Amino acid sequence: MPSQLWPYITPGIPDELFESLPGIPLSQREIRLLLIAQLRLLPNSVLWDIGAGTGTIPVEVGLLCPEGQIIAVERDEEVANLIRRNCDRFSVKNVEVIEGSAPECLDNLKQKPDRVCIESGRSIQEILPAVWHYLPSSGRVVATAASLETLYAISQSFSQLQARNVEVVQSAINRLETRGYSQTFAAVDPIFILSGEKLD
Repeated sequence: MPSQLWPYITPGIPDELFESLPGIPLSQREIRLLLIAQLRLLPNSVLWDIGAGTGTIPVEVGLLCPEGQIIAVERDEEVANLIRRNCDRFSVKNVEVIEGSAPECLDNLKQKPDRVCIESGRSIQEILPAVWHYLPSSGRVVATAASLETLYAISQSFSQLQARNVEVVQSAINRLETRGYSQTFAAVDPIFILSGEKLD
């Protein structure tokens, strides 16, 4: 359901409409679009967003799937409160913010997911097998990698878990920016988006 701040039914909220904090990751608009496409959401999907950062994915998915439920997991209290504020900014009511570290806190989550988003993180090789345990057959995981090491760790984990229909997309995005009197294209940092399905 559209909000007053973003009254459209399409995703792609401009980055500057979100409240942010210095040093806290914000998934940029074009990356969010790719990531959401890979999630293959259903109207009533239950999404776990592990390492939700600024809360851009929970907000976008909350607006896209008003019948769904989004659980945003964030270990830092200040960042968790930032996610709550961004949900309030866009009048998103179907996001629950959990303060805790994955994978340790996952047992305490009330609803099991059919979609999981993992936005980088040092513990990816621990988190991926843990969330895989909770996924039903046909559940999907989408994970992002900004470094070669994380890319390798996710790929290795998908292989060990025997994930099916694995896809890897690397973004190559440029934005038009005004610099002085001229307009130039500036590159958005490339990122890998990996997705896979659990098929029993």
